[in-house]
Amino acid sequence: MSLAITPVIPAGSLSAAAQPSLPSADGELLLRPWAPGDETVLLAAYRDALIGRWHMRRVDSPEEARKWIATCGRQWREESGAQWAVTRASGGEILGRMALRWIDLAQGLAECGYWILPAARRQGVAHRALITLSGWALDEAGFHRLELAHSHLNEASCRVAVKAGFPLEGVRRSAHLHRDGWHDMHQHARIQGDA
Repeated sequence: MSLAITPVIPAGSLSAAAQPSLPSADGELLLRPWAPGDETVLLAAYRDALIGRWHMRRVDSPEEARKWIATCGRQWREESGAQWAVTRASGGEILGRMALRWIDLAQGLAECGYWILPAARRQGVAHRALITLSGWALDEAGFHRLELAHSHLNEASCRVAVKAGFPLEGVRRSAHLHRDGWHDMHQHARIQGDA
């Protein structure tokens, strides 16, 4: 069956080129694709209590980390998602993760996700990296709408979303299963043309 609309982003537009690295406006951060050699960081991240609390996925072994990194590359080629390591531009230390967890090219829609490692928290890394990702996605890649959802109990993520220009749109009741049960989810979004 064919589409009755013209896709917002034509298929093949993203995968026609290598996944880009994205510098933050202040030059302090660089979002770059995950690469072989990042396994140790992924293992440490998913052992962190806060990352474990808010994310349903786990990485328990170097082999799982290698598969996760390989999946990131496949997602880009298939245009189904995109993952970046958030690093310091100087020195390359990995600070966290930014992602377009899923992508709908026809609608020009994607969902953002992120986590920040403990040593980099409370330094403005998350919101600056999210601004960087959303700027690229909306202004360069051509997405129309970026969504972001987090547990209503995750106040830090709510602050990051709002500070990065994703206003709260509402609450999706009992929408996401976490390790401790069902959580209501705050729904945020940013669209082309938002300040």
